[in-house]
Parts: sequence; C-alpha cells; structure tokens
Amino acid sequence: MPGVTREQIDRAKQWDLLSYLQTYEPGELKKTGPREFCTVTHDSLKISNGKWHWTTRGFGGRTALDYLIKVRDMPFVEAVRTLCGESAPVLSQPVTRPPEPPRAFVLPETARCATAAVSYLQYRGIDSEIISRCMKAGIFYESKKYHNCVFVGKDKEGKARFACMRGTMGDYKADAPGSDKRFNFCLPSSDPSSGLLAVFESPIDALSLATLRKAKHTAWDKCNYLSLGGTAPLALLQFLKDHPEIKRVYLCLDNDKAGLDGMARIEASIQGDPELKGRALTVERKPPPATHGKDYNELLRAKLDEQPAPARGTKERSFER
Repeated sequence: MPGVTREQIDRAKQWDLLSYLQTYEPGELKKTGPREFCTVTHDSLKISNGKWHWTTRGFGGRTALDYLIKVRDMPFVEAVRTLCGESAPVLSQPVTRPPEPPRAFVLPETARCATAAVSYLQYRGIDSEIISRCMKAGIFYESKKYHNCVFVGKDKEGKARFACMRGTMGDYKADAPGSDKRFNFCLPSSDPSSGLLAVFESPIDALSLATLRKAKHTAWDKCNYLSLGGTAPLALLQFLKDHPEIKRVYLCLDNDKAGLDGMARIEASIQGDPELKGRALTVERKPPPATHGKDYNELLRAKLDEQPAPARGTKERSFER
C-alpha cells in the first residue's frame, strides 16, 4: 500500500490494544476486573482476553490497529506508522466526533427453544426451579441468532430496559445496544414487601447464591437478587430509590481486590447519595469465602463437587452461608 510496506503493516498488527495503551496511553486505561479494562474516554469499550469490544457501538477487534482506525478515526497509513514508532501517538486526546445519538434499546430475538441457555446454566450449577422462575418472569431466555444466554433487567413498571448476553460457548459477554445500566438483571423476591436485597457483579453469581440458599432449605425466595454488571453502584442506587421497602443490603461482590474495592465504593455512594439520606438502611459485606474461589458461582460449583446430592437439613434462619 502506498505510504507503508507490508512489513510495517505486519509489525503494526502485532500490537494488541492493552499493550499499546499501557505503553503509550496509560492514563486512558481503567481497570474494571482482575483481567478486564475499559477506556476512560469510552467506559463501554471493554478490553479482556487479548480482545476489545465496544458494547454500545456493537463492534470490536483484537489489534491496536483496529482500535486506532475504528475508534480513533485515524487514517490507515498514520495508524500503521504510529504503531511502528514512526510518528508520535496522540496521548489521551479526545476524539473530535459529534456526540453519539442515543440508541434505541431492542432485546435480542428469542429462540424457540432455550436448550443451550438452560443447559449452560445447569452446567454452572444453577437450580432448575430457579431457572424456570427466571424464564417465567421474562428475565432469562436464549437468543435466536447466537444462542446466547440473555439476562433482562426491568424498571419498576416491569418494562425491559436492559439486557446482557453471556455466550453458551466461549467467553463472550456484552450488553444489548441501548441498555440502561440503571436497570440491571434482578431475580425478585416472591414477597413484594421483602426488605432484603443481595447484590452481585453478575447474574450468574446472583443465581448461584439463590441456588446455594435453596439447597440449604432457607427462605431463599424472600430476598431480591440484583446484578450490577460489574462493581459500579448505578443499578443498586436506582433499585433502592425505586424500592423504599428495602431495609437490608448484602454486598456479595467477588472476593478479590476489584470486588472488595467495589464494595467500599458502593458503601460510600449510598452514604453520599442525597436521595438516600436519612434512610434506615443496613449494609453488610458478604463476599464468598476465599477458600472456595473468588465468586459465588465458584463457591457453588465447589460445593456441588464436594456433595453432589445436597443433604436435607434444618432450615437456617439467617442469611449466612
């Protein structure tokens, strides 16, 4: 191609996005999980497992070259030369593009049968009755096109406002375009007046603790199970404002640095929110024990490996594991 050689192009393609940003734009990186990052400019642009995906725009790639061209609008030749060290990269300079118009939220089309999605949750140890409740509530189904698990979040009027997808094969994770993160996935209590709320980083962790509590014959369905889609407090703050009956919040985020730091930020966010001032709320940290992994699904699967057929026991009265 005029302006660059094939050798330069091949060399430029060797840069993955994480390595490029760590080298040239460390201030543009924000860690969101043990092995996941987003960019400061676009918090919906996720980087993990050697790949990146801009969830709100619906595209991604593997290389830094893809990123410079597709996200930063850099001409191909300039992007190649930048990655070959022949021109200085623009460090953390905002992209001059018009604001993105809000995208209409559309749920992925539903598959006629949810065989792959249900099998995946069962493989992860989730109880069949709990899966069935989610499907009947319209908050879990299988997508038609890619057969992903789809977890739906609804507002207080019951309108779908959010959806996240989890691949039944591989590590695919993404939010549906136009999703409003204030209304994340929640398995509601069977008692609408329940004052209990357990909070997690992902829908599967939420369903995992519900499964663990059901196996112990606790009143597992008298609690609301809310996913945050990470560690940000946005969905929790919205849920508390929409549900004044909540009196006790259990923070069940991962037992790792990101999760522990997230719980501290959530506590500070609740205390600092003017709409929640004076509200009688008890907030407790309930991460899973570090002896069985970092999250509640790892705990569930470890427990199932130890005791495949849960023993019948007396009901526990507390929320404790």
